[in-house]
Amino acid sequence: MSTVSGPLSEDDSMTSNGARIAINGHVNGPSSHSSMSEDEDMPLSQTVPPRRNLKRKKSNYVESSGEDEIPLASSPAKQSTSATIPMPGAAAATTISSSKLLKLKRLTTKKEESDDDDCLKKPLKRKPARKKVKKEESSDEDVPIAAPKPSARKRKVKPESDAESDEDKPIVTSKKAPAKKAKQEEDAKQPPPKLNGKAKTKEKNDGEEEGKGKGKKKKNKEEEQEEVYRWWDADANSDGTIKWHTLEHHGVIFPPPYEPLPSHVKMKYNGKEVSLPQESEEVAGFYAALIESDHAKDAVFNKNFFNDWKDVLKKHPPLDGTKIATFEKCDFRPMFDYFETEKAKKKSLSAAEKKELKKAKDEMELKYTTCLLDGRKEKVGNFRVEPPGLFRGRGEHPKKGSLKLRVRPEDITLNIGKDAPIPVPNMPGKWKFIQNDNTVTWLATWTENINQSHKYVFLAAGSSLKGQSDMMKFEKARELKNHVDRIRSNYSGDLRSKVMAERQRATAMYFIDKLALRAGNEKGEDEADTVGCCSLRCEHVTLESPNFIIFDFLGKDSIRYYNRVAVEPQIFKNVRIFKENKEDEDSLFDRVTTASLNKHLNSEMKGLTAKVFRTYNASATFQRLLDENDLEGTTLQEKLNAYNKANRLVAILCNHQRSVPKTHDQSMEKMRQKYKGLKYDRMKLRHGLFGMDSKYKKIDKYREDESDLDEDWIVEYEEQLKSKEIEKAEKKFAKENEKLMEDDLKPQPETVLQTRILQIEEDFKRLAKERGKDAVAVKGNKTTEKLMESIDKLTERIKSFKLQMVDRDEGKEVALGTSKINYLDPRITASWCKIHDVPIERLFSKTLQVKFPWAMEVDTEWKF
Repeated sequence: MSTVSGPLSEDDSMTSNGARIAINGHVNGPSSHSSMSEDEDMPLSQTVPPRRNLKRKKSNYVESSGEDEIPLASSPAKQSTSATIPMPGAAAATTISSSKLLKLKRLTTKKEESDDDDCLKKPLKRKPARKKVKKEESSDEDVPIAAPKPSARKRKVKPESDAESDEDKPIVTSKKAPAKKAKQEEDAKQPPPKLNGKAKTKEKNDGEEEGKGKGKKKKNKEEEQEEVYRWWDADANSDGTIKWHTLEHHGVIFPPPYEPLPSHVKMKYNGKEVSLPQESEEVAGFYAALIESDHAKDAVFNKNFFNDWKDVLKKHPPLDGTKIATFEKCDFRPMFDYFETEKAKKKSLSAAEKKELKKAKDEMELKYTTCLLDGRKEKVGNFRVEPPGLFRGRGEHPKKGSLKLRVRPEDITLNIGKDAPIPVPNMPGKWKFIQNDNTVTWLATWTENINQSHKYVFLAAGSSLKGQSDMMKFEKARELKNHVDRIRSNYSGDLRSKVMAERQRATAMYFIDKLALRAGNEKGEDEADTVGCCSLRCEHVTLESPNFIIFDFLGKDSIRYYNRVAVEPQIFKNVRIFKENKEDEDSLFDRVTTASLNKHLNSEMKGLTAKVFRTYNASATFQRLLDENDLEGTTLQEKLNAYNKANRLVAILCNHQRSVPKTHDQSMEKMRQKYKGLKYDRMKLRHGLFGMDSKYKKIDKYREDESDLDEDWIVEYEEQLKSKEIEKAEKKFAKENEKLMEDDLKPQPETVLQTRILQIEEDFKRLAKERGKDAVAVKGNKTTEKLMESIDKLTERIKSFKLQMVDRDEGKEVALGTSKINYLDPRITASWCKIHDVPIERLFSKTLQVKFPWAMEVDTEWKF
């Protein structure tokens, strides 16, 4: 399959002298009908770095996925199959006998005592602390070793988090501490006062270490609070129509007002500068920012922009009386150059300045990021109102280039609890309407002016309402398993029906079921010409004897769907009948609509729609493909490749394509260079092994040479390595001197750096002399066993990296993320990972783990 759309280019060339050229500031002038779709597909998830033994935490949420809201089903939520694992003997393992306790004190130093004592609960009874040792009492780590107590107290022992790994150190023997000092420490350690059955937090330490500890504890406390509500373990107590009982939020955040350009920055018309009022200047700036993109080369985009801009100019004409009538005479390059300069200034800010700006922005947006839902804090998804600009659209959208107006409070309806305070907008104005509808889950809505489509603000992807919606969606698809055979039997019988409407409906259901086509909706003349199954025209379907049908049309988001598929003889016959006496522009299924089809599907199974069929086919196919693989004894990368191959096949089935990323070739070249670099390292180890003992040359796994590494490449690669080593040495030297100066010590002289650089150059001179030799001396005290072990590890790494390269290249035109987010039941992946011991982080990004926490606890027996 192929795609008709490509990613937007921002790299159009400019002349070196910066002079005004061609039309509107374009370098090459406008051309017509350029491909305009934007690539919003997610990156391949296999690039997520692995993290073993990860505790499942409810992490920061991301913006809503933008899916249409799915009502909650009336059936009660399923109970999770997992539960807290009982650990008999764990309590006993955390206590120490009194005899061992005394011995322990003699063996530990003061610091080690304080490091290890935190994990134990009950302090020994001592005399009250003397004031002279109160200073030691402030230490966070000065918690005494506990004496054994009854088990009733042990349940209050709080498990340590990963963040507090400083305290997870084994007790180590050391010098015996002075008895007097130990006595003082023991006296200083008193039982802390209790608060609600728990030990009260000790006094805070001063200094940097205390700050770090405080941050860790605060973070852990927040994470603990976020983990509290596990909606998938809760019993459903309603029929799903009531989504919430109380709801408080702060509305939406509006973009900042327009900032006028400096007085010397003006567009030109017919070679002369034009003074524009703010309203007209803002719209001109929208186009000026795009003159080096593919958008500005598109005739439809330019036409729509200029028509809308002329309407603005009628209301807000140029201040100097200039009459702007011809698009080709407009030159927006002065504006573009100013924007590029400002962009470069922002990019050149120091890390500290960028951090400060981000901090200010985050603080300003903080209150909008969460809401209170039934008393619980939940993350809000897309709380930002989109700023005004030019509509980009996808593919050949007839309205691309049109002006998107600024959304104001008067355009927005809020949904909030009856007793909740009404939020105040962050710009002048009053909300359009305030409603209190607890049967819906959106917080705000408005209608955009381009396509008159409704925009909604929902909770974030990882919120309880979104999670319940996702789970019910996949459970509905699983429910279809119990009905699908009957439904297929029914529509197969209708393929020969004498009623044309039934025959057409049955044929459409066949396409939806077997090819995972979307149902499709009718489109207006001012909308993109995209179609689905029910809106196919005769021109989109070509018959090829004996039983092939060629589909060729623009699907959702103007992505081309091209598929030559073999069909049953009756399907072929039906399509031939449907096309008889029709023109190319006539509808293939003229007696079927999306509404009538979904009504029929609902009669077959409650809640069944074409989308449920699509979700079912995607997940069922994915489960089948994964189960077909025999992964016994395979490496981790081979397992990942098998998973991604199955994901790709499902994405192809659902037509989840993307344009090849612009940076794909560059990325692949980097991978090829890294691959060669690994082989170079293996070559040097082999030669070192042969230098120690030539008998290894006869062993097959060491004898194989790196034939793709030629002499020229090796010379160039070693020069690159030398440059990197020198750069690393310079950075290390500078960092060491900074540290010394911070400590008010004398920095190292420049000769120290020069000595290090000379040593690096000597090492690479030695490497140059070794070129062409297959046996060289080994630097350091390495044994043949160590070298063989290193070679074997590197060989496996090379093999794994080669598989990564293949996987990356095969997935260049397929969007794996879309199916993972919307069509593949996440429990399939979670169960598969547990069966094959694959870290979930290698397949699910942090975003997906946050979106599907309810799916992470399935066992290895679970199947879709």
